[in-house]
Amino acid sequence: METLLQKIALHQEYIYIVILMIFLGIEVIGRVPSVLHTPLMSGANAIHGVVIIGAIIVMGKAESDNYIALILGFLAVILGTLNVVGGFVVTDRMLEMFKHKK
Repeated sequence: METLLQKIALHQEYIYIVILMIFLGIEVIGRVPSVLHTPLMSGANAIHGVVIIGAIIVMGKAESDNYIALILGFLAVILGTLNVVGGFVVTDRMLEMFKHKK
């Protein structure tokens, strides 16, 4: 327990930055008009390709006995892939709305 508290104290600034980023993200997304949500979110989901590449790099550089890094990297790859595929599905549906029906 002491080592956990020491790690939290050591990385306290990073924790504050993550918390502020969460609040900022909620505020920014909350102020986007509902008409723009679908294109904005489908584009943001496609950006998760960077997350996938980063997770693969982390997993490749992690030591074989570092299970936390391997598990988190694996979860990031899976969730990032789902997000990318979902973004493309939403974009495809959105583009089909503008096609002329025969």
